[in-house]
Order: sequence, then structure tokens, then C-alpha cells
Amino acid sequence: MDIEAVRTFVAVAETGQFQEAAVDLRLTQQAVSKRVANLERTLGVALFVRTARGARPTLDGQAFLPHARDILRAVERAASSVRPGERALRVDVLNRRIAPALALQDFYRSHPGTDLDVVTLPDTNVSRAVDALLAGEVDATFRAVPAGGPPDGVSAERVLDDPLQLLVGPGHPLAAAKSLPPAALAGHRIWIPGIKQGTEWAAYYDELTEAFDLRIDAIGPHFGTEALMDAIADSAALATLVGSRDRYVWPVAHGLRRIPVEGPTPVYPHSFLYRTADPHPVLAALRRHLLQARPAPPAEVWAPSWAGPRS
Repeated sequence: MDIEAVRTFVAVAETGQFQEAAVDLRLTQQAVSKRVANLERTLGVALFVRTARGARPTLDGQAFLPHARDILRAVERAASSVRPGERALRVDVLNRRIAPALALQDFYRSHPGTDLDVVTLPDTNVSRAVDALLAGEVDATFRAVPAGGPPDGVSAERVLDDPLQLLVGPGHPLAAAKSLPPAALAGHRIWIPGIKQGTEWAAYYDELTEAFDLRIDAIGPHFGTEALMDAIADSAALATLVGSRDRYVWPVAHGLRRIPVEGPTPVYPHSFLYRTADPHPVLAALRRHLLQARPAPPAEVWAPSWAGPRS
């Protein structure tokens, strides 16, 4: 199948006009029509209905469109995997509000002008993130690494142990505490909606729950951070856990309290994963920065058994 014909088909489908697609692709309209016609012959179906207003995909064209986009994404990933010096370093941070994203911001501030592309692979477990690394979809990712470590070809360095804090509203019975041991959280409802089984963060909270006899509730849909903060503010019973370096914002009227959890301090062990042989010129500088800027751990730490010792 001709990749450029597929690219042309997608351009026409997205613009709804052969002429506009020709402009976007820097081709003549005749060349665009020829490519689409050749693709239709290859597939044995009509992909567009020509109208006075332009072109719209047929039912076959609509069915083919998502697969065509997948083909183009796969081609781009394949090309990107062999030309790392020609594009930005692509780093997955999972969530733009949590500690790894802020560590990446700190790197950029100390290396202004660095060619950096911050992306998220939402709801993706470490296995899927490693697949994205090996496929060239991303150059690096921040993940908690379960026992056994990453596969051959991928390196992992534990760069950020983020202490947990309890987040409560002003009416919660623990709201006045300056700090709390994990045992003091037992019996209180800790609501963390959206935990997905099979992910490393689900494994983390499972072991945390067992270690300190906690009640972590993942019931209900996750409507986003803002909805979670609203619910915590309005409740005298709900609490949640956040990383000490995570950056969440809420209205002042919410009166939410961040309470350090200490004695021991549960930490979430973020590791920096990257392709071992990746020659991207920015990668080495980022690794050095993360290791040099790595914060000192609390005096007494709890981490899940599968996280292994910090190097």
C-alpha cells in the first residue's frame, strides 16, 4: 500500500476538499485526485463521494479512516526511532500536575531553549510505557518499576521518591494535624477514584493498604482533579493522598489542608526509564540533571517491596 496515498486520503477526509488537501500537501489537485484513485483501485472500494461542496468519505472511507491514521502514526514512530537528533526529546510524564512533570520543568529552566516535547500516555501501565519506548513513540518515561526491572534495551534509574501527603477539607477530623503517621489514617475513607488494576500505581496502593491497614476506596468514576477537590472540600469524611511535590490548585474557599505523612513516610518511587542505546543529544543532559537534583529521602521511608533499594 502506498503510504503517500494513505496520507493524501487522510488529508482529503480531514479538509473535505481535494483543493485544500492539495495546498496542505503542496501538491496539485490533479496529483491528489490521482493518489486517491490509485488507493481506491488498490482497496477495491470508493472512498469518497464527490459533491458540489467538496468530498465526504463513503461508508467504506469512514471505516478505513481510523486505520489510515494508525498507519501514519506507525510510520512516524518508525521514522522517529532512527532520527532522534532531528526532533525534540519526547518524555512521558503520565500527568502534567505530578512530581515528574515539575522535575522536567526544572530541567528546562536550567537548560533554556532545550528541544523538549512533554507528552502523556494516560492510564498506561509500565509495560505499555516500555512498549512505547521500544517502539520509539517516546524517548523516556517516568514510572514505578515493579520487581524484575525493565526488559533488555531499557534502563531505569530511580530519580524521585515523592513523599505522600493526606489532603482533607476543613471539616475533616484530621484537618488540624501538623503531620500524621500512616497508622493514624486507618479507619478513615481515603478516596482515590480511577485506580486501574494492572497498573503500577494500583500495585502501590494495594501494598500500602495492606502495610498500614488503610481503607483506600477507588469506587466511582474519576471526573477529574477539580471534581475530586470539590468533593474533598465539601466532606467531613473524605480524604485523598497526593504527592508532596504534586501541584494541584483549588479555590481558596475550599480550605483544603495538606498534611505530611511521617513515621514512616510512604514515598512513591518514580524511576526514569529510557532506551539504553538512545543517542538523542538531550537525553544524557536530562539524566545527569535528574540524578544531581534528586532530593534526599526522608529519615524513615516506606516504599513497596517490589520497588527495590534506591541506588
